[in-house]
Amino acid sequence: MEDEKLISKLWKVSRTSHELVQDRGFAVSQEEIEVPYADFKGQYAGNGMIDRNSLHFFASLEDNPDDQIFVYFADEPSIGIKTMRKFLTVLEERKIGRGILIYPEKLTPAANKVIAEMAADYKLQAFTESELQVNITHHQLVPQHEVLTAEEKKLLLQKYRLKPTQLPRILTSDPVARYFGLERGQVVKIIRPSETSGRYASYRICF
Repeated sequence: MEDEKLISKLWKVSRTSHELVQDRGFAVSQEEIEVPYADFKGQYAGNGMIDRNSLHFFASLEDNPDDQIFVYFADEPSIGIKTMRKFLTVLEERKIGRGILIYPEKLTPAANKVIAEMAADYKLQAFTESELQVNITHHQLVPQHEVLTAEEKKLLLQKYRLKPTQLPRILTSDPVARYFGLERGQVVKIIRPSETSGRYASYRICF
């Protein structure tokens, strides 16, 4: 029963992680996202147990195939230096600058330190499996978010004669900001329903 629960959980996590990567502009097909549970179980847990190492995947940006991301499913409950070395070795060997680490339970201070120290060379993020069991952007109370390009941000500021510091803020630690991988200075457009105009947009800058 516990194995069945774990397989079901990782099926959901795998789906959300593929959606997350697709929503960041990487090439991920709907077939990769909408894998039926029976097919997922048959492919990754044929013997009744699941190996997280089989869930790793790569994706390339739609408009720049040379820009890739690696999603790594760690199987150790507590993530330390050893796991981080394995993760970074793949990025280094394949010359990939972006990586997402998905782990079962705990990220040690040493692992967090590695992520911070490698920020100049790699764009790294870490999520617990529980964080990705549900796609937060699909929740009915979460409005639609669209990340602006640098050019769209420039035009927005020109149109309203604003300085970046005059925009409301969204923290990098915000769950939706983490989902989209927002970096400081990026602007997100938030679209909400409106009783009078159908819908209206507001903007926030990541801080």
